[in-house]
Amino acid sequence: MKYNQLGESDLKVSEICLGTMTYGQQNTINDAHQQLDYAIAQGINFIDTAEMYPVPPRQETQGSTESYIGEWLAHQQRDRLILATKMIGAGRAYKWVRDDSQAALSRKNILQAVDDSLKRLQTDYIDLYQIHWPDRYVPMFGQTIFDPTQERESVPIAEQLSTFAEVIQAGKIRYLGVSNETPWGVCQFSQAAAQLKLPKIASIQNAYNLLNRVFDSALAEVCYREKVGLLAYSPLGFGTLSGKYLQAPPAGARLTEFPNFGQRYNKINVKEAVGEYAAIAKQYNLSPSTLALAFVRSRWFVTSSIIGATTLEQLQENIDSVNTTLSPEILAKIDEIHRRYPSPAP
Repeated sequence: MKYNQLGESDLKVSEICLGTMTYGQQNTINDAHQQLDYAIAQGINFIDTAEMYPVPPRQETQGSTESYIGEWLAHQQRDRLILATKMIGAGRAYKWVRDDSQAALSRKNILQAVDDSLKRLQTDYIDLYQIHWPDRYVPMFGQTIFDPTQERESVPIAEQLSTFAEVIQAGKIRYLGVSNETPWGVCQFSQAAAQLKLPKIASIQNAYNLLNRVFDSALAEVCYREKVGLLAYSPLGFGTLSGKYLQAPPAGARLTEFPNFGQRYNKINVKEAVGEYAAIAKQYNLSPSTLALAFVRSRWFVTSSIIGATTLEQLQENIDSVNTTLSPEILAKIDEIHRRYPSPAP
């Protein structure tokens, strides 16, 4: 397992990060602990979760994922692990998380969110604390067109950073990250931090995979210049890139159980692109999943890929992908397909 520096922080994170959003919905606490044990045994030191998890978000299960991890973390050597979690943003109907969740990143909500996560995780500090999605309006989760009429009031970025500075000073979190952010947002966070001597973001967690290479251009440049590391989520496109949905949807699979989460992957040319990538994998005796994961890992701007699994067998295959390096020939074939089907699931 390779370890990479996260942004300008002193965190050295494994190139594979264990994602946990199925814990408490598709995975029991015993499943979760088995996955955590296996991942750590394979050299993974980086675990990502969120106060909103598991998905799909429900009042009855909210916080279960962090609680499952906390039960396990209580029996681990804490300083050997890098733990990341996230607080919700505004604009989504998750009022059960906090009474006034529409003022998502207010000082009151940030302080409460951090304390609630610490309690569920049974730890006294969080290594990387992330804003799950921006407080301001931005198109997200498959939306691609910015619509100024959707603007809403939001907490100024400088004010958000000021509160996070308090929390860092108190020792409750070590570093700050953003998620589902835009080039403008990364620039604003970086400029505010530099001008006001506030904490600088170390990372951005955005979707990146063979079907969604939006990060390749503007965000790649911004993060390079601002020294912000990408934590790539959905490297398998919600399992789409495993090829298992090319035929009849398999029983028990995520998009079979929760079809609403597949809207991003029901778009034109997605199935065609997946079929082409699967054909490349077959030609070189790779599984489609291994090809997809190895591709994401090969990108210079990816600090860590966040993988999740509902079975231990899936987790084993996904982690084993670190042993595969794609040749220039394979990468050229991938780029050829990308030119025909550029980011069909942004």
